[in-house]
Amino acid sequence: MSQETLSNLLRETRRFPPPPELAAAANVKADVYEDAAADQLAFWEEQARRLTWDQPWDKVLDWSPPFAKWFVGGKLNAAVNCVDRHVDAGHGDKVAFYWEGEPGDSRTITYASLKSEVCRATNALVELGVRKGDRVAIYMPMIPETFIAMLACARLGAPHTVVFGGFSSDALAGRIRDCDARLVITADGGYRRGAPSALKPNVDEALKECPDVRNSLVVRRTGQQVDWAEGRDLWWHDVVDRQSDEHQAEAHDAEHPLYVMYTSGTTAKPKGILHTTGGYLTQVAWTHWAIFDLKPDTDIFWTAADIGWVTGHSYIVYGPLANGATSVMYEGTPDTPHRGRWWEIAEKYKVTLLYTAPTAIRTFMKWGEEHPARFDLSSLRLLGSVGEPINPEAWIWYRKNIGTDRCPVVDTWWQTETGAILVSPLPGITTAKPGAAMRSLPGVVADVVDDQGQSVPNGGGGYLVVREPWPAMLRTIWGDDERYVKTYWSRFSGLYFPGDGAKRDEDGDIWLLGRVDDVMLVSGHNISTTEVESALVSHERVAESAVVGATDPVTTQAIVAFVIPRGDVSEDEAMGDEFAKELRDHVGRTLGPIAKPRQILVVPELPKTRSGKIMRRLLRDVAENRALGDVTTLTDSSVMDLIKEKLPTAKSEE
Repeated sequence: MSQETLSNLLRETRRFPPPPELAAAANVKADVYEDAAADQLAFWEEQARRLTWDQPWDKVLDWSPPFAKWFVGGKLNAAVNCVDRHVDAGHGDKVAFYWEGEPGDSRTITYASLKSEVCRATNALVELGVRKGDRVAIYMPMIPETFIAMLACARLGAPHTVVFGGFSSDALAGRIRDCDARLVITADGGYRRGAPSALKPNVDEALKECPDVRNSLVVRRTGQQVDWAEGRDLWWHDVVDRQSDEHQAEAHDAEHPLYVMYTSGTTAKPKGILHTTGGYLTQVAWTHWAIFDLKPDTDIFWTAADIGWVTGHSYIVYGPLANGATSVMYEGTPDTPHRGRWWEIAEKYKVTLLYTAPTAIRTFMKWGEEHPARFDLSSLRLLGSVGEPINPEAWIWYRKNIGTDRCPVVDTWWQTETGAILVSPLPGITTAKPGAAMRSLPGVVADVVDDQGQSVPNGGGGYLVVREPWPAMLRTIWGDDERYVKTYWSRFSGLYFPGDGAKRDEDGDIWLLGRVDDVMLVSGHNISTTEVESALVSHERVAESAVVGATDPVTTQAIVAFVIPRGDVSEDEAMGDEFAKELRDHVGRTLGPIAKPRQILVVPELPKTRSGKIMRRLLRDVAENRALGDVTTLTDSSVMDLIKEKLPTAKSEE
């Protein structure tokens, strides 16, 4: 971005105070901000005491910027905190997970049965030669064995690296090699969109490039035919089921590696984000309890995301289990066998707390409100959003159609690197604004700064930074301290810079504006793609949009918008000049003439990664008439062919 900070164009005046009954019984009250600000380290010590430690820490924080160690000298075991301690406290019969398979099969897993399964899996790892400190790769569908394998690794002190099941064999091989994993845990396949989706062939292909992998442990899920390498490949049921369900867990140092999670970098080599045990578990457990106002005895929590992403690690596995919560986990897609599948599951298990991504919410908007309306969603009491900034209209739709206009919505900001949520409303305290992440959580110091690293005034835009270390922060990039420093700490001296643009409104609340790479320079104004997309989606006939900047001889960059209309707009109407003009004028009225798109393309789908993020890089390639970049992480690469065909017919502003 240029010297000028980010333009602050969008105005949102709707306000939603906490429901009085939720506020009265909320886990966290308003004084928490003041208490945490008065003594940040004492605040995090208090949260760490919610966990069970075998040995207390000597020092809360050892900070040698930008390298942090939290709860130095303390020892604990993450799996014991997530499983054993609840059984020991007499809660063995409590349900840890209601698991729903896509074909309709289901499993109910109590804390006692989870402990038995985790101990068996741990003993199996030991038999296969896995030792404390060894890395284990996990490439699995959304089945219970996935979190059982993660917890077994954590119990043993063998850091896991979970690779999302949608990734290619090349991506898997690169990650296995980078962290030098010697065991891969996988499945024959999983169910997606009504059919078995194979996983093991990708592992077989990847292992051709990974000669140091000793074994592949395979869960039989679909019964598909698989190739078999004798001596290397082993069935989970043959190895795990015969093990003892007793295992004496060892306490690990607070800074012992818990997992490595890979996130894409600007270079071809992905970054292995390292999270350790004590600080990470402290913060994911507290944020889960505080932000979702968790009442473990009565709530049914559902993070509708994949375990292969950090959201699944922090808010399907480690946070909820550390808190003794009951969760729902679903294997498949939201439209199998019908577009109301999620709401059918929510009704079946009487889900009270739901956490999902804006991209899913916008998909449901496109499908229509009649699908959730067929189900009883009255059990819900709180909704959460994660993964990217949420458009105000999607926020309102979510609250109205899923939360029946009574559930608070917590829009959370964090990322793989932060480990846990850093910026979010607190549902019993915050008067929410649709589309705003609001303010730093207690114990976290986020700020919005200008190009020089100075705090911007209220009403200003700039870069999101974090000023002080936090317990769940990444410790480094696996095997590459230099890249860690350069990537996150070099832009502003002493400040963590995640790469996101943000603005601070007149009340001082924070609004995320997406990646700074996605900012467009139009006639001297830095305009965020997020704001233009929000303006387009606020039109009653638009379900979803993606916006990019394309080179323009007059304005430096011009705005090109890709739009998916709602279901009630006919194809003829959507392709007509009137519709494009109507949308362009709508953006002009909402944000001002400067933000009007030069071109509007009506498309049937947008290019998305398997985690639901829009691949704006590919849309920029289309808008600039360049050859397409890498499309291997797309859910459906044929989408790009459809979009390219439409570009010549796109309506431009004359």
